[in-house]
Amino acid sequence: MKLSTASSLIAALALSVAAARAEEKLFIYNWTDYTSPEAVKKFEAETGIKVTVDTYDSNETLLAKLKAGASGYDIIIPSHNFVPILIREKLVQEYDPASLPNFANVEDRWKTSEWDPEHKYTVPFHWGTTSIAYREDLYGKKLESLGEFFKPDSALSGRISVFKTPEEVVNLAHLYLGQDQCNSDPSQMQKVQDLLLGQKPAVNTYSSEGLNDRLINGDSVITTQWNGYALKGRVEAAKANKVISYAYPKEGVIGWMDTMMIPATASNVENAKKFIDFMMNPENMAIQSNFTGYSNVIKGSEAFMTEELRTAPEIKAPEGAKIVFSHACDAQAQKLMDKVWTNVLK
Repeated sequence: MKLSTASSLIAALALSVAAARAEEKLFIYNWTDYTSPEAVKKFEAETGIKVTVDTYDSNETLLAKLKAGASGYDIIIPSHNFVPILIREKLVQEYDPASLPNFANVEDRWKTSEWDPEHKYTVPFHWGTTSIAYREDLYGKKLESLGEFFKPDSALSGRISVFKTPEEVVNLAHLYLGQDQCNSDPSQMQKVQDLLLGQKPAVNTYSSEGLNDRLINGDSVITTQWNGYALKGRVEAAKANKVISYAYPKEGVIGWMDTMMIPATASNVENAKKFIDFMMNPENMAIQSNFTGYSNVIKGSEAFMTEELRTAPEIKAPEGAKIVFSHACDAQAQKLMDKVWTNVLK
């Protein structure tokens, strides 16, 4: 009877542990089409943690939702220039990334950063560039200047798509106009507004989603785009004998780094740490990069990447290409940017 009782207790304990394991959860809030299903499936299989992914289309949407009191998310993936804002607003928490076992795999040059100098809040996720993608077969030539996007020919009326996010569009405008980012000079921001309003008649949509689809079906000839999505678009377009190219204009492109952070209201902090550590494993991050088409900063991950990704022209910037990383703007510059964007979208 004692043996039977002991066996029952062991069985009950095993069921209890299994039930607890089954109840382990992780909620990720990430950009649209930016979380590899294969990586998530692998993480779930290895840990027993059930992952739920919700998505957003801009840093501004993420920030607004958190400031409005949204809770329930355990990991968010903001761009580097929004990191100081999230820290300042106390919307995220410290989690000591350097203490995670796989942090040693982060490239040395990215173990510190201007947006998180002591590396208390972030781990790099992907990095890349923002520029212009276009249907080269419809456009009929190489796109070499941002002027072709901001001041398009009349033949392109209604054939241009633009991100619905002010920061990247305004920064591209700054590059074209030869201005500083985070500009708090009203006269210079007026020039940005005039440029964007002048472009508006050629714009068919302000959206950060579905841009490759618009290029492939021919609704758009030119669009703002991230290099990884441009790569995915080129591959899809080629199946239909269409040509999508990614431009490195003479004025430059915008560089960015997306990071893994833990919101202040996270309920599953330990599970979040497990996922972040999982993503710093070279093989796992390669799965993620192969899905998104973006570079990462995990040493050894290239060995697991596809040849197509390692050699992609969208990812391997041409010699001499100008890449300018964006910055977190102060309140005055941000206010002017928001005002310009509001006027453009009226």
